[in-house]
Amino acid sequence: MKKLILIICALMMAQLAQAVIETYDFDSEEQEQLYYEIINELRCPKCQNQTIADSDAPLSRDLRFIVQQKIKAGESKRQILAYMQERYGDFVLYDPPLQPANYILWFSPLIIFLVILAVVVARVGRRKVTLEDESNRADKEKGE
Repeated sequence: MKKLILIICALMMAQLAQAVIETYDFDSEEQEQLYYEIINELRCPKCQNQTIADSDAPLSRDLRFIVQQKIKAGESKRQILAYMQERYGDFVLYDPPLQPANYILWFSPLIIFLVILAVVVARVGRRKVTLEDESNRADKEKGE
C-alpha cells in the first residue's frame, strides 16, 4: 500500500514539474517593464487573438525568449518590433502601420458605417405618408 501511495505521489510531482513558470533575469527594472510591454503588443502567430504574453503555444514561448534576449542585448522597443514585423509580417503587431496593404483593415469599419447610414437615409426618405397618417395628424391638431 505504501508503494502505491508513493507511486501516486511521484506521478503527481511529475505533473507539477511540467508546469514550469518562465522566469527571465533582467539587468534593471526598466528592462523588465519593457519586456512585458513588448510581449503584450505582439500577437501570437499561431493563436487566435492572443498576445504572446497570454499564449501557451511553443512559438510564443520562443518569441518571448527572443524578446528577452534582444532586450538584454540592449535593443530598443522599436528595433525589436521592427525585427518581429520583418520576420512575421504586420500580423504580429496589434497596431499595424497605416499603409496600402492595410487600408481595408483601417477603413472597412468606416465604409461599412457609411453604407449602413446611406441605406437608412434612403429608406427613411422614401417612406410614404398614407391617408391614415394624415387623418391621425389632423385629429391631433383638432384636439389641441
